[in-house]
Amino acid sequence: LRTHQWCFILFNVLLFHVLLFGADLLEQYFLHSLPLSYTDAKTLEIRERARKLDLDPLKANLSYTVSSAAICSNREIFLLIVVCSSPENRTRRNVIRQTWGNVTDSRGYSVLTLFALGKAASISTQLEVSEEAQMYRDIIEGSFIDSAETQTQKMLMSVEWTVTFCPRARYILQTAQDVFVGVPSLAGYLLSLTQLEDIYLGRVVHQGVPDRDPESPGFVPIPQYPEEFYPDYCDGSAFLMSQDVARKVYVAAREVPLSLPPDTFVGICAKKAGITPMHSSRFSGEKHISYNRCCYKFIFTSSDMKEDELFKDWKETSDGEDCSL
Repeated sequence: LRTHQWCFILFNVLLFHVLLFGADLLEQYFLHSLPLSYTDAKTLEIRERARKLDLDPLKANLSYTVSSAAICSNREIFLLIVVCSSPENRTRRNVIRQTWGNVTDSRGYSVLTLFALGKAASISTQLEVSEEAQMYRDIIEGSFIDSAETQTQKMLMSVEWTVTFCPRARYILQTAQDVFVGVPSLAGYLLSLTQLEDIYLGRVVHQGVPDRDPESPGFVPIPQYPEEFYPDYCDGSAFLMSQDVARKVYVAAREVPLSLPPDTFVGICAKKAGITPMHSSRFSGEKHISYNRCCYKFIFTSSDMKEDELFKDWKETSDGEDCSL
């Protein structure tokens, strides 16, 4: 090849990497929220109550099935993954158990995956869920019927369960059941963090607008939330909290309506507790990332995954072959 052809190839390679990584850095810079002030008396009260939270009354006032309680007891867990699932979707849970949910260790640090469900409306499905819970010991089941209207209740239940029965879990990833999770890349990133508290990490949504359409399933009446915009929050497809944030969200949740969408509910609780969401574009949000082995080794999540995709993508990204820049 001639010199100008080599220059053209080199230019395109450089341009590709500038677009790939430069966009990531720019997005994180522009979506990075300013730290919140702790001078507000209510914020300070929430943080202090979270620090002194007494777990014994929580254990005595159970609102959910605790078939998985013993699995966290007195264990140091580096990354706890809680998958919000529907009672009917046992097939998807089994696929997760056989793919990324099968990871129990990353770089010598323990990883645990559990599933959060409400009760099934059908008696036969409920019997199947009970059998599944006894078999795998990885299900947290609420006392409410699982429906579109109880998804925020499910989110709060999983936070309460984590705080009560997994107090030594350092980080908690909340994720949806259609998401691919790159456990090794996420664990590697978490090990590099120097900030150990107030970690609320995901794809940050800036100036989200409440749904004011009375005909919409996600309708939010003005009395429930009168502001024009939601505070910055992490998209609900997958976001990560440190243990102290889970405690603060749980304490702040008493003053936030459960009728709000799950991810905005957590974001409002976080703001009340003086926590700023941290943006990372390695979380895909609601987007599905087109498969590429090295890309999937780098990202943390990709949404809208089909079951056959999960098997294929996990198998290929789990091999020992490294990727170059």
